Amino acid sequence: MHVLGVDIGFGFTKATNGSDMLIFKSLFGDAADIQFWADFGESSPTDHIHVTIDGNSYFVGDLAEQQSSVLHFTLDQERLLSDYVKILSLTAAGMLQQDDSSINVPINLVSGLPIGYFRDNHNRFNEMLTGRHTITYHSSDGKEKIRTIHINKVRMLPQPMGSILNLLMNDHGKIGDQELAKQKIGVVDIGFRTTDFAILDRLRYINRGSKTIDTGISKGFSVIANKLREKSSVNVELFRLYRAAETGTITMRGHGFSFPKIRDQVYSQLARSIADEIDRLWASDWDIEAIFLSGGGTRELASYLQPMITGNVIPVDPGQDARLNNVKGYLKYGRYIWGDDDVKAESMPRKNEDETVETIKEDELSQTQ
Repeated sequence: MHVLGVDIGFGFTKATNGSDMLIFKSLFGDAADIQFWADFGESSPTDHIHVTIDGNSYFVGDLAEQQSSVLHFTLDQERLLSDYVKILSLTAAGMLQQDDSSINVPINLVSGLPIGYFRDNHNRFNEMLTGRHTITYHSSDGKEKIRTIHINKVRMLPQPMGSILNLLMNDHGKIGDQELAKQKIGVVDIGFRTTDFAILDRLRYINRGSKTIDTGISKGFSVIANKLREKSSVNVELFRLYRAAETGTITMRGHGFSFPKIRDQVYSQLARSIADEIDRLWASDWDIEAIFLSGGGTRELASYLQPMITGNVIPVDPGQDARLNNVKGYLKYGRYIWGDDDVKAESMPRKNEDETVETIKEDELSQTQ
């Protein structure tokens, strides 16, 4: 049995089996007939993702953005669940399967949903993904690789729990930071479309202080895109603004546009709205001992948001990709509940073995399928 963590976000899809990590844009499109393929740059496995699933062929990620005539991208939660989750999850799961893996080795998968959508939708992943699936991967040289994967179980977590568990647990799914495990921790998980807030008090999930708001980095990108359209009459797709927003410059139809002041103003306003929500939501939780910023949006907003938060904010590690915090935590949680054939996992200590650690209970973190 193998364990995978998969995180389907509006901006990016992330997946890991512990030894390999995948991240690609949550886009797919029609698989166009490319008559000539040339790529003279450094290549990675996510540069050319062309798959056939259930008889339908798709370009995924960068390849879709660059080559598909009809491109699918959404900021709608229902559409993400109904039209995107299966394609993106199976694509990632098959890419992480080793070439010599037997189809008889089951995969147990952990994923997550924003807190505000968890209760009503957590069973849908299980319905879509469990069972056997055949995926054909088409390489740029015309060769094909067929992989059959057997997804045995799917467990879901509220998304920000992945970030907290990544902080607390080691790679074997055991509590690694004993001191942090005794504390009351708040996490602010800034995604592409949403921001989630969650609290773990001595390893117990606190529902009262956990919430989803529809404020993510895409809201800032939308403002920037509108400003650029006013200047250039070009509609810039939000998923094409990552690099431009980072540098504060963009070239459209041969003309360069610089917008660092607009970007900084937009990011500051976004950070203020998130900080105000923290003050309202956690007004009664004044005893939070540490606040952790996570999610892809922290790359853009952390420097603006951190000074606005009252409390002990754990510094964002510039050497770590914050987009991967949740999916790493999903994998660790999977190893905690199931173990992993690829890892010699030991059991976590129970209360009667170590009274200083109150272990995480499954029914407090997820709903089982």
